[in-house]
Amino acid sequence: MFICRRMRSKLGVWRLYVLLVVYVACSGNSAAAGIKSTLQCNVDPNSRFDCAPEKDLSKEQCLARKCCHSPGEKGPGMGQPSCFYPPTYPTYKMSNLTQTETGYYATLTRSVPTFMPRDIMTLHLNVMFETPTRLRFTIKDPANKRYEVPIPTPEVNGQASSTQYDVQFNEDPFGLIVKRKSNGQVLLNTTVAPLLFADQFLQISTSLPSNYLYGLGEHLTSLNLDLKWTRLTFWNRDLIPRKDANLYGTHPFYLSMENDGSAHGVFLLNSNAMDVLLQEAPALTWRTIGGIFDFYVFLGPEPKTVIRQYHEVIGFPFMPPFWGLGFHLSRWGYNSTNMTREAVNNLTEAEFPLDVLWNDIDYLDGYRDFTFDPERFGDLPEMVDECHEKGLKYVLIVEPAISSSDPPGTYLPFEDGLKRQVFITNETGHPLEGKVWPGPNVYPDFTNQETTQWWYEHLKVFHEKVAFDGMWLDMNEPTNLLNGSMYGCPKNDLENPPYVPAVVGGTLQSKTICLSSKQNMSTHYNLHNLYGLTETVASHHALVKIRKKRPFIISRSTYAGHGHYAGHWTGDVESTWEQLYHTIPAIILSNMYGIPMVGADLCGFVGDVTEELCLRWSQLGAFYPFMRNHNTIESKSQEPYVFSEQTQQAMKSALLTRYSLLPYLYTLFVNAHNIGDTVNRALFMEFPSDQNTWTIDRQFLWGEALLITPVLEEGKTEVNGYFPAGTWYSAGSNVTIQSDGQWILLPAPLGVINIHFRGGCILPTQTPGMSAEETRKSDLILVVALDTNGFARGDVYWDDGESLDTFQKGDYTQVVFLATHGVLLSEVIRVNSQADSVKLGMVQVYGVADPPSKVLVNGKPYEQYSYDQDTKILTISQLCLPLGKPCTIIWS
Repeated sequence: MFICRRMRSKLGVWRLYVLLVVYVACSGNSAAAGIKSTLQCNVDPNSRFDCAPEKDLSKEQCLARKCCHSPGEKGPGMGQPSCFYPPTYPTYKMSNLTQTETGYYATLTRSVPTFMPRDIMTLHLNVMFETPTRLRFTIKDPANKRYEVPIPTPEVNGQASSTQYDVQFNEDPFGLIVKRKSNGQVLLNTTVAPLLFADQFLQISTSLPSNYLYGLGEHLTSLNLDLKWTRLTFWNRDLIPRKDANLYGTHPFYLSMENDGSAHGVFLLNSNAMDVLLQEAPALTWRTIGGIFDFYVFLGPEPKTVIRQYHEVIGFPFMPPFWGLGFHLSRWGYNSTNMTREAVNNLTEAEFPLDVLWNDIDYLDGYRDFTFDPERFGDLPEMVDECHEKGLKYVLIVEPAISSSDPPGTYLPFEDGLKRQVFITNETGHPLEGKVWPGPNVYPDFTNQETTQWWYEHLKVFHEKVAFDGMWLDMNEPTNLLNGSMYGCPKNDLENPPYVPAVVGGTLQSKTICLSSKQNMSTHYNLHNLYGLTETVASHHALVKIRKKRPFIISRSTYAGHGHYAGHWTGDVESTWEQLYHTIPAIILSNMYGIPMVGADLCGFVGDVTEELCLRWSQLGAFYPFMRNHNTIESKSQEPYVFSEQTQQAMKSALLTRYSLLPYLYTLFVNAHNIGDTVNRALFMEFPSDQNTWTIDRQFLWGEALLITPVLEEGKTEVNGYFPAGTWYSAGSNVTIQSDGQWILLPAPLGVINIHFRGGCILPTQTPGMSAEETRKSDLILVVALDTNGFARGDVYWDDGESLDTFQKGDYTQVVFLATHGVLLSEVIRVNSQADSVKLGMVQVYGVADPPSKVLVNGKPYEQYSYDQDTKILTISQLCLPLGKPCTIIWS
């Protein structure tokens, strides 16, 4: 029976449960039919939950497991399971439901063991009503402390006085149902399949309210996930991105759209190897091989609000330095300082903006961290000083693999680390050795406080030689060119669990280290997916101490909460049109995971790019939050200056457009940092009531105001774009779209990427310079895009672009702009001394129906304006108005 949160509506909830489960007849011979009748096997094929997760079972083996057997349809994914749970499969029974200060507590017990070894027969359920829109519940072993993810989350001591959700409990079999109070929509229903909780196998399933599901990264997927029997595997891995593969990051979070346009999110705080199974019911199953169940449910109800609520738990994104938003130049293959300088000079001579120069592993001496090659990079310190004199920043690659085979007395980081016991150890207590670029190597254990101090000290010493500005963390899944270690792995349950998620390579040791290796907090079995995050946290704090400025870090391996410390790039993508498309959902999803500083290698990393593809990639990449051109040593050069003059001009146009929008982009990052907004976002995030937007992932938005519609196919000079209801202005042209929500074919010759301003928004822009800093010195230009009611709103945030905690210290200027009925007002929310040098130089008002007869600036007639009858743009120029002082502009 069900027990509702306040012990009411038992009968109504039972009826709801009956309605949720639909039975249909299934085929089979008479003997099997008799067994199925006993087992109640008449289950809709799309609602079957797999009873053979760890191996294929014969019919006899399946029936011996007390499960149903009937061949299912095989599709492109896993296909319907042929061995599946009957509704009566033994599971946990709930008892002792007790109200607590934070919610409810109960005991879960099972009397019949499962097919997995070491069932935990008694569990504790804790349900916490943390906020009106956030529910948390945990399921743990009360007798033995199990591993829990050691990332900080909000501490809540009391219970929300009112909530937007209702929680109902089913006693036997145990299950939770979470509903939205406003309309009764079921958001979570774990009664659809049995709960399993063994020492190394945890499984729980839930229904979904619709087929529109997003998240569960990092994988090469479309934005809206395919529920046709799809498996998503979480186990951080060094791999060229491909479908149906576990990639660099683990983000066990999803956002689900409900049929009325509301949305909710679910986050499982568990870092063990994991599979998530999606099926057409629609339903979802979590399978993990360790830890506990620790779930958060976010009620939204708007998609944007769901993401903010999620970011409140995992930590809001870090605030990048302004220069980090500029263009970054890199290559694996700049094999000397002279070659690196030449690339910078070539780009400068071609008159491309540039802010940041990178070096890959080429600069290292024997591929060892904290070194540089004395022959090819002997003057690296001088080269970096030259970069700084030119206004450029310098970022270098750092990898966690520490060389362990150098002659005694020749490599201090290893010897010092050995003395301080900072390395991950094997079953004998000795440092585990793998093999990466430097040959035999060991791995720092970043869960050890001594390791973070050791890491900081060696970075500091190296920074005193080479004054780098940022760090690039690669191969930190962690990667191993061997499987496990140089000497193999022991034979035990950690190395060979009873269930192995569908990882590439078939074993968890594939291209990484042994699972039973020991770290300070736990075994690598539990901590593998956190390795990149722990390295990133250590690097973040080290850079803060060393540079006393905002750190800039890009990491390949990620976990939930990573964006609080660093950015990410999408890894070793191939130079193909298909990969070009996939970068859009990848970057949208990364923003949802709280990592807005994200980008893909322009033109691809692996393979030779064609000129057309590199042009289209550069146009799209101009709207990645992190924009870097980078490729492998084995591929042809793809810097902008190697292409034809026509292509260079088109690339330059896109790049200058980006630089002109840097004030708007920076302000978006401020909102991400302060309230958990996204920078790049899907259309459905802004227009959730328009179901046409729910599957769109070939377009995206910057914030709420800028729509980007790139060309993603070879040979195309037109592109089909969807325009949600409203007014949309093509940047700088005479095309205005008044849309009711429609697809429009847009011209897109090779030199053009379509961007549109959304009516009702005001964007701060500037005249683009050859660097972010040069751009910052120019006057602000406001783009005022009026809606049909003549209204628009926007803001700008301004600080020094690199100091720590400027928002927290109040050391910034923020100005809100409001346009309505021919009046533009600025309201100064906060001002600091830096605003004295910032002037509002120009205002461009889109959507002015008729030429004005006069313009007033702060009450005085003003003559420096023009009106274009074709574009309906009013331009008011040569203003020179201080940003830090309120102003009023009127046209009539």
